[in-house]
Amino acid sequence: MNRRDFLMAGAGVVTSRAVLAQQPRRTVRPVPRVVPSQRVLLKGGTVLSLDPKVGDFDTADVLIDGSKIAAVGPNLKDVSSGAVVIDATHCIVMPGFVDTHRHMWEGQLRGILPDGRLSDYTRDITGAARAVFRPEDARAGDLVSALGAINAGVTTVLDWSHIGNSPEHTDAAIAGLRESGLRAVYAFGGGTAGPRNQFPQDIRRLRTKHFSSNDQLLTLAMATGADASSWAVAREVGAPITLHVNGAGSLMAVASAMRSDCTYIHCNLLTEAEWRLIASSGGHVSIAGPIEMEMGHGVPPFQQAIDHGIRPSLSVDVETEMPGDLFTQMRTAFTLQRMQVMARERAGEKNAPKLLTVKEVVEFATIQGAKDNALDHKIGTLTPGKDADVILLRTDRINVMPLNKAYGSVVLGMDTSNVDTVFIAGKMMKQNGELVGVDLARINRMAQESRDYILSKTGWPMTRIR
Repeated sequence: MNRRDFLMAGAGVVTSRAVLAQQPRRTVRPVPRVVPSQRVLLKGGTVLSLDPKVGDFDTADVLIDGSKIAAVGPNLKDVSSGAVVIDATHCIVMPGFVDTHRHMWEGQLRGILPDGRLSDYTRDITGAARAVFRPEDARAGDLVSALGAINAGVTTVLDWSHIGNSPEHTDAAIAGLRESGLRAVYAFGGGTAGPRNQFPQDIRRLRTKHFSSNDQLLTLAMATGADASSWAVAREVGAPITLHVNGAGSLMAVASAMRSDCTYIHCNLLTEAEWRLIASSGGHVSIAGPIEMEMGHGVPPFQQAIDHGIRPSLSVDVETEMPGDLFTQMRTAFTLQRMQVMARERAGEKNAPKLLTVKEVVEFATIQGAKDNALDHKIGTLTPGKDADVILLRTDRINVMPLNKAYGSVVLGMDTSNVDTVFIAGKMMKQNGELVGVDLARINRMAQESRDYILSKTGWPMTRIR
């Protein structure tokens, strides 16, 4: 570069800086400091309460008092001067999402089996990997998965924990959940066969040691199969039952034991008789649509459940192959059901089922999930008196602006980048798009060290390419 070119280039830099200096700076919302037990007013958001008695609002406020929702409505009055006000303008304010089935101990193995079928998962994850898991690996997996859930606006997860290789593994998984601050249903399950596996009887110890009170963020369930004997142990300690079931008539053997405390997962290949048993017993259904299509379980049975009067809930299942958010789950439910119904209409079928609406799918991801997790008395709607599990979703992001239809934007337009603020039982867990009080560098080191140990023991390649 000659002297003239150098001087011209320098002038260009000066000019560019001058232009930039004249441009308005991006406005960043102030970050109010929230003290535990302090009242918090979420001011001026688009409110989806999911409670028909409360209603939805184009513009309204939500008042949080301690761990509870105190009031919902436009221009709330009688709010104490000491309340922290959070500007909810350009936000959808709604209940946190509820996941009814996720194997959280696998958190450090996210995305490790992207092309896998169900047989690959059984061989590699519940086979080879689970056999070498240490208690600290179970803790790391649960913690990573739980923090990922919170980041995605999922405030409650049923942890289908079939990592019960020993009581120490079980206690470690629970410790990971507790550290995260997530609301979770810990569904105690079995693990690798061996003398240290204490399933199902160890659920009695868990009830006493970790779950003596139901008035806490962590509650207890049993993760099992179609086995009346293990169901009896679960009912002895008052734990709901959650089980994988996918046809072949397996439910017929436990028909007399089926009750409303059971949630049936997947259900892709159930017989008509099995569907009738679930419906008549008041059972629940959890569907993990993306995984079921990708792994080969069968077509996700949204319509079959609806045909039998069952409103399904949604679940991530495994993060070894799918993301841990419910936006993906909602879009799958909405588009798949509508595709199937419209295909029947094109084939000339009269009186085809109704098309799902976006609001119904949001209900699957919130209040129905709360019901299936036996927590609808506490969460799932923005109802005064319920626990304040609340999320704020940004509507001024480029993927959804301008906001035209709130439920449609949640189901069809948004992703985790829109999750701005998350409260669980009134505690702020995420604010301005960042997890609160989380040392991500430490979490990343923990996850990587655990992942590397598992790979070294299984003999899997350390490459990130294949």
